Amino acid sequence: MEKLICYCKQVSKRKIEKAISEVAKTLKDIQEITGACTWNQSKELNLTGKCCANDITELLPKKDSK
Repeated sequence: MEKLICYCKQVSKRKIEKAISEVAKTLKDIQEITGACTWNQSKELNLTGKCCANDITELLPKKDSK
C-alpha cells in the first residue's frame, strides 16, 4: 500500500516524489502538478490531524543557504 501524504486528494508520497524528480521545486509546483494540499480538508481527513503542507515541504530538496 502506498503511503499517502495528502489524504483529502489521495496523493501518495510516490506521486509527489515523481513530480519533484521531474520538475517541481516548490509547494506551489506540487499543488499544481498533483492537486495535493489544495482542498483544505487535510486537518480533518489526515490521520495525524494536520495539514499536509509540511510533509510535502519536507520532501522538497533543501536550498543551500549562503
